[in-house]
Amino acid sequence: MRRSRRWLPLILLIPFVALLWPPFYNRIDPTIAGLPFFYAWQFAWIAITAVLTWIVFRGRRA
Repeated sequence: MRRSRRWLPLILLIPFVALLWPPFYNRIDPTIAGLPFFYAWQFAWIAITAVLTWIVFRGRRA
C-alpha cells in the first residue's frame, strides 16, 4: 500500500508548471472581480497550491 503513494509528491509539480510560462497568463483582460487576469491567475494558484499541498500531506501521512 505504501509503495502506491510514491507518485503523490509529483502532484506538487502542477502549480510549478501552471506558473512556469508567464506569457500564457500575462494579460489584463478578462478582469475577474476587478483584478486583471494576471493577478487573478496567481491568486487562484495560491489557494490551489495550498489544497494540493494538503492532499500530498494527508496522503503521505496515512
